[in-house]
Amino acid sequence: MQDVIDPATGKTIRSFKELGNKKANKAIQLTHNTYQHWQHTPMEKRAHHLREAARVLEEGKEAYAMLITREMGKRLVEARSEVEKCAWVCLYYAQNAERFLQDEFVSTDAAKSYVSYRPLGPLLGIMPWNFPFWQVFRFAAPNLMAGNTILLKHAPNVPGCAEALEEIFKKAGYPDNAFTTLHIDVKKTKKVIQNPLVAAVTLTGSVGAGQAVAAQAGKVGKKTVLELGGSDPYLILEDADIEHAVEVCTRSRLLNSGQSCIGAKRFIVMKEVYDNFLEAFRERLQAVQMGDPIDESTRLGPLARQDLREKLHKQVKDSLKKGAKKVIGGKMPKGKGFFYPPTILTQVNKGCPAYHEELFGPVASVFKVKDEREAVQIANDTSYGLGAAVFTKDTDRGEKLAREHLQAGACFVNEMVKSDPRLPFGGIKDSGFGRELSHYGLREFTNPKAVYIKH
Repeated sequence: MQDVIDPATGKTIRSFKELGNKKANKAIQLTHNTYQHWQHTPMEKRAHHLREAARVLEEGKEAYAMLITREMGKRLVEARSEVEKCAWVCLYYAQNAERFLQDEFVSTDAAKSYVSYRPLGPLLGIMPWNFPFWQVFRFAAPNLMAGNTILLKHAPNVPGCAEALEEIFKKAGYPDNAFTTLHIDVKKTKKVIQNPLVAAVTLTGSVGAGQAVAAQAGKVGKKTVLELGGSDPYLILEDADIEHAVEVCTRSRLLNSGQSCIGAKRFIVMKEVYDNFLEAFRERLQAVQMGDPIDESTRLGPLARQDLREKLHKQVKDSLKKGAKKVIGGKMPKGKGFFYPPTILTQVNKGCPAYHEELFGPVASVFKVKDEREAVQIANDTSYGLGAAVFTKDTDRGEKLAREHLQAGACFVNEMVKSDPRLPFGGIKDSGFGRELSHYGLREFTNPKAVYIKH
């Protein structure tokens, strides 16, 4: 049995039993059987079901948001936004998938030749707890539209969310086993990857988990898409609007209690505005109200698990031992729940965990730099490459930095990095490979089949 702990109280709220190998294999077989006819379902019907899923999400928004909050501690207001975003991605692909997947005609010596995007089969999605609805929908919505079927291996601390997701697709009228939740552990996940009926695998999670899954899938010749960690740099140039920059940086660093792969984590500030930025940033973070995630006035909820809080605190302590300086925070709170206070570290040098590692919580590393060249050097001096942002009043300068110099899958100017169904999402280096969202994500798990006809 697996226990589920409420992060705000530390109390067990439910337990669940994992599937055995026989039941898991039967679920895979049933999902494969459904794929055999789902792949031939007209696009219009697929779109109808996806619009219905959006309706189900909107109608059940409050209940789904409360479920998210109870299981992983997200502020209720953020959980509502997450459910709304899931409805958006459903409507986006219901409207655009057919156009994105239309045949591409190519002029050759044939009478007719073109590329047709065909589905692959049942896909295994190994999904994380930090956005337990959104991460699943941004993978499932386009792939169901592409004609694939879905097997979900969700994080063990959000089983209620996993079950609710399966129920949403049933309520939307999808055929049985088009979307199936598998309550399985890591060992059984490896066997699912090896199952010949599973066509491909996607994972959102840690670098270690991504490397393991890619190796397992590679051994059996299956494609993977990986969205892994991030240590996103935010560059504050000397001509930035400091008030705006601080507001956006605060919002990004505290989103989801700091547990976001694309959350701002390293703040690289020009020396001319460093003192002003740091003081305003400190004031903003210090004023944050930490508490019950259900309370609408709460600005910072708990971390999702006790082990995650302990890891974060160790990273902070080790960074301080290696020369970093604490501006605020850095103390483990007493009392119930897995809370951690907003924390700012400065003088973060190489060798500090805060320099090299992803800090998955409300901890900010602030760097002072003398010029643009040093800012870019520090920004790119990381094994990660998920997102980056630049703040400047000279948008041409910001665009050049974003386009040509920052090493990341998404670079924003004067705004926080965020996922959007209209734009491709993914990273480089240790942040993974492949893309989700946009037409790029829709085509990742399709076969671009060349068709050639000569009379």
